[in-house]
Order: sequence, then C-alpha cells, then structure tokens
Amino acid sequence: MANPLKDKHIILGVTGSIACYKAVELASKLAQAGALVDVILTQAATQFVTPLTFQSVTGRRAFVEADLWGSEGHVLHISLGHAAELLVIAPASANTIAKLAHGIADNFLTVTALAANCPLLVAPAMDGGMYTHPATQANLKTLQERGAIILGPVEGHLASGLQGVGRMMEPGELLGHIRLALAQTGPLRGRRVIVTAGGTHEPIDPVRVISNRSSGKQGFALAQAALDMGAQVTLITAPVSLPTPVGAQRQEVLTAQDMLEAVSEAIPHADALIMAAAVADFRPADPAGQKIKREGGLPEIQL
Repeated sequence: MANPLKDKHIILGVTGSIACYKAVELASKLAQAGALVDVILTQAATQFVTPLTFQSVTGRRAFVEADLWGSEGHVLHISLGHAAELLVIAPASANTIAKLAHGIADNFLTVTALAANCPLLVAPAMDGGMYTHPATQANLKTLQERGAIILGPVEGHLASGLQGVGRMMEPGELLGHIRLALAQTGPLRGRRVIVTAGGTHEPIDPVRVISNRSSGKQGFALAQAALDMGAQVTLITAPVSLPTPVGAQRQEVLTAQDMLEAVSEAIPHADALIMAAAVADFRPADPAGQKIKREGGLPEIQL
C-alpha cells in the first residue's frame, strides 16, 4: 500500500501554547510513518517543551530562534523552506497566525514560512475568546483565501478553565489530514472510488438481526489506500466501530438492500467500485413488526 508520508520532508512549526505536548506526539507519529520531520520552535514554545524532546522522537535536529543567527543563518531558512513538501504549524497561536496573515517574518518560523512554497496546514490552539475575536477570525480567513488549510480548533476544556472552541485537534486526526494533503498528487488524483465495508444486518424483528462477524477492517484499509493514492473516496459501510479515514465520505447502511441502493446511486459518478463488505447471503422473508416473544415457542423463520 502506498504511504504518502514516506521520505517526505515536513516542517513542523511549534508555537507558544500548552498544546505543545500534543505536537510532540504528532512529531513522533510523523516520524514513525516514515516522514523526515524538521521541527522549528518559537521562543515561546521553548517555555513549554525543549528541542531535545523533539529530537528524541524524530531523530533529527530541532531548530530554535538562536539557529537563525548562527553561522548558516543567512541561508538556513531558505534551504529548509525550499526542501519542505509540507509546512504544518501545530499548535498555531493567535500571535503566529496574525504574523502569517500579514507577512511578518520576525522569527525563525515565520521567515521560513515566507520562504516555503509548499502547502501550509495550520492547527490553531488558543483560549476561546482569542479564537472568536474578530481579528483572529479575519486572519484565519486571509490564510484560507491564500490556500492554507485550517484544521480545527475543537471544543473542549481550555487552559483558562473555560469550556469552548480553542483546543488543538488531536494528533491522530491531524496525521490523517497531513496524509491526505500529501496524497493529492497521487496516481488516482481526480478519480472517484466507492468502497463497501462491514457486515450487513438483516432484521428478524425490531430487536434481532441476522449478521456476521465482519470487522470492516479490510474495507476501511482499502478506502485508506485509495485516499493515499489521491482518489476521492465514498465509503459505504454497514455498522462498525471504526473511525472514518480522513477525507473519505462515509455513508452508513444497515441491510443488503440498503447497500445495493446506496451503491447503485453512487456508481454512475464513480471510476471504480471495490466491494469488501460481508453482505448477508440470506434475509428473513417476512420480518416481524414487533419483538417475537419467547412465550410463543420456537419461531419458524423463512429466509
């Protein structure tokens, strides 16, 4: 299966936020997936986490503000920016978002961002009032209009103790978005793929069903593989407790008939159909409208 992260040069910018601890996990996940991760910490970020922490999980040098003024400082931000295939800033503080929006290049990270000509992914993290402030909203809109991908933030408990929108998106989900962004130039770009998954449920009555032990894992893995090759994916799945691959359009169905109708509706717009679902071979001919009572004896079910 294609791995869009393998040997890809990614700059991970880390700014001053308590969510820095999540950035460490993200860097680790990227490195484990085969990416070459260069971390740039702002001065504020180093108040929360050390460069050594990132070097330990990526196996590569982590850069701080002082490196911009070192012996190779006059070209370091250029070489990093030109080598990068993706620039991810996570967490992105309100201050750094404002600098990016207005082209202010007064630190190592923002000057590298100006030098880079690769896609930009921004994962905001700040208190709710800061995120909803008109200035921050205007800055995010400016970045989006330039093509930046804004990921989150999400609602939850904030550092101030308040509850609201401002938490950085979780590393696992961010990894999926990064994977999706890097796959956009894959060999299936522009193609539409349908994948079916899971085991259908055929009702005996409103409570009981005929089903099977399908986990849905194969279908979901095939959907991820198609996404990794740049395809647009519609995932038609029976009930399974699996997270949707980032970028896939998930459509849930119950019965074989439901799946047939969903596939029939989607297939005129598709280039390929991969049927990995465990579709029931039989269904009750006449499902009961009410729960079958045990007191009635052993029921006879025509299939």
